[in-house]
Amino acid sequence: MSLPINFEALILEADNLKLYKKLIVQLNKDLLSANVDLEFDEETLPTSLKLVLHETVFQLIQNKFSDYLNLLYIVDVSEAKVREIDGTDTVKLSEDITFLILQRVWQKVWYRAKYA
Repeated sequence: MSLPINFEALILEADNLKLYKKLIVQLNKDLLSANVDLEFDEETLPTSLKLVLHETVFQLIQNKFSDYLNLLYIVDVSEAKVREIDGTDTVKLSEDITFLILQRVWQKVWYRAKYA
C-alpha cells in the first residue's frame, strides 16, 4: 500500500474505493477511545472533516496536551513521523498532525477492506 501524500489524494482514494464513510466511522471510533469530544456524521463533507479535525487538534495541542498525546497513541500515529514535523508554528503543526491522523485511520480502513 502506498500512502496518499496529501489530504486531497486521501479523500480521492477513499471515494474511489467507496470507503469514505468507513473512514469516518473508524475516525469516530478512535476519537471516542481517546476521550475526545468530537463525532462526525457519516455525511460530513471532506472539507468540513478536515477543518473541524484540524481545529480540534489545534485546541488539544494548546489546551489539553496529554489528551492530544493520548489521541496520537490511540490512532497509532508514527512517533517518527511526528518528530519529523517542524513544531515552531502550532497552526502548521496541527495541520500536519491532522493529516497524519487521517492517513493512519485510512490505513486501518484500507487494510480492513482489502483483507477482511
